[in-house]
Parts: sequence; structure tokens; C-alpha cells
Amino acid sequence: MSHPTFSILITTKNRLTDLVFTLEKIQYLLDREDVVCLICDDGSTDGTAPYLQTHYPQIQLIQNPKSQGLIYSRNRLLSLVTTEFAISIDDDLHFITQNPLKIISNFFGHNPNAAVLSFRIFWDKMEPKTTETSDQTMPMQSYAGGAHAFRMKAWQEIPNYPAWFIFYGEENFASYQLFKKKWQVYYLPEILVNHRVNIKARKQHRDYIERQRRSLRSGWYLFFLFYPYREIPLKMAYSLWMQFKIKVFKGDFKALIAIGLALLDLVWNIPRIIKNSNRLTQKEYEAYNQLPETQLYWQPEK
Repeated sequence: MSHPTFSILITTKNRLTDLVFTLEKIQYLLDREDVVCLICDDGSTDGTAPYLQTHYPQIQLIQNPKSQGLIYSRNRLLSLVTTEFAISIDDDLHFITQNPLKIISNFFGHNPNAAVLSFRIFWDKMEPKTTETSDQTMPMQSYAGGAHAFRMKAWQEIPNYPAWFIFYGEENFASYQLFKKKWQVYYLPEILVNHRVNIKARKQHRDYIERQRRSLRSGWYLFFLFYPYREIPLKMAYSLWMQFKIKVFKGDFKALIAIGLALLDLVWNIPRIIKNSNRLTQKEYEAYNQLPETQLYWQPEK
């Protein structure tokens, strides 16, 4: 058998039902000889590991005895990849496009400067009624962490994801590093995936504050890690103002708690920020911001 070309990477924690659904949906990919699948179980207590060992012995399973976070787990998986390309998907996401590997291989083959391909994502518990779109393939600033393909040659040229972010922001961290290395990130709408999440319901979940906290602080970490010094004060002020304008002033007081916690996290991690900064020059910063914004949400056109 020839050496596999693709690694499918999945990080999971206590979502066995979602994971099983995803694996069933991508079984036709797992059966291919040019594909290997690696899963990191981040300290699950719902029987994930025994289930995988019994029902999917061909999958390479690694475990964190204690939860270490999504980003730490993604680093572990990427460190084990020996294939040319790595496809990262969330445990509650599956492909709607039926030939994604051919599309990925062809695009990377024709675009040697492409480091990452970010997929078109439909967010809903059910698949869309139509898959047609007018979206065009294009370079963009960053990519979706749970719906992309990485050229491993490019990954090996940049630092690992910052595990101290815990959750959120690792994609932008990598994108800035890739930009400085002259690699490009592309939006590839030809590949459509279904992220089985109800976004509105997330706001009612008990982890809403923690999610908001992690999202805010990761953005602020990135300001201090990569932005030219003169850009940081205005960016921070604007970020804070928008959180108050669209959330706190409209009665979302959970967001106020998240803001306070995120600011404390920022101060606490100043030593890490100093150690890991890779600041863009003003010219690089301006060039980066001329790229189209990251496409993360897709809805069928009416």
C-alpha cells in the first residue's frame, strides 16, 4: 500500500453522540487507503475512548488523561501527522461535498503558495436545502479552525498553536505567522460542510460567559502579539466599546463579566505575550488588512 496522503484530525471531549454521527458521515473517507484518521480524546468521561477502541480500531486514538484544552489537543494531533495534508474537522461537523479530497489535492497542486484551505460552513442542526452558492475562491485573512485543510510543509515552518490560548484564536495566530512567511490562506467554497450547531441556543448555554471570555481574550492577545505598537490602543478601545454597545448596553450583563475576566487574563499573560510576539511591520499590517475578512458563516442565497 502506498503512503497515505491525507490525515483527518478530530479533537473531542464528552460528545460521543456527535462524534459517532460524524464518523458515520465520513466513513466513506475513512475507508480509503490514502486516508488515516487521528482523534484526540481530551479527557472525556462519557466512554469515548472505549467506544472508539471497540468500534474504530483503525483510528489512531490519543488521550489526554486530564482535559488540556482544544488547542493543546490540536497541537498533539498535528505533531503526529506524517501525510502531505492534514484535514481538521470538529467532532460535530461533517462534509456535504462528497469528493472533498480530490478538490483539496487539486487546489494544493495548482497553488503552491497555498498553506491552508478553509471550507464553506453551514451552521445548523440540519443540512441546507440547497448547496448552490455564488461564493468565489479567494485568499483571505484566516481560516476556520474546525473546517480546513493544512499543507503540512507550511505548518512545519511556523510555531505550534499557542496552547495557553486554551480555546479560540489559534487560527489567527497561525495565519499571522504564515503571512510573515509569505504563505496564503484560501477560502474554498467548493467544499461545503455542516456544523451541527444552533448558534442562537449557544447564548443560553451555561458556558456562554466562558466562551465570550475566551473569544475576547484571544483577540486581545493577538493585538499585542502581532499588531504594530501604534495600532494597539485604538484597536483595544474599539473592541471594548463594541462589546458594551452591542451587548452590555442592551442588557447582556453576562458579557460584562466576560469582559472583566478577559482583561484579567490579558494582564496575567503579558510575560507570554512578550516571549511569543512576532510583530508585523506597518507595511505588513496594512497588506494583511487588505485581504478579505475570514468567511466563517454561510447561508443559502434566497
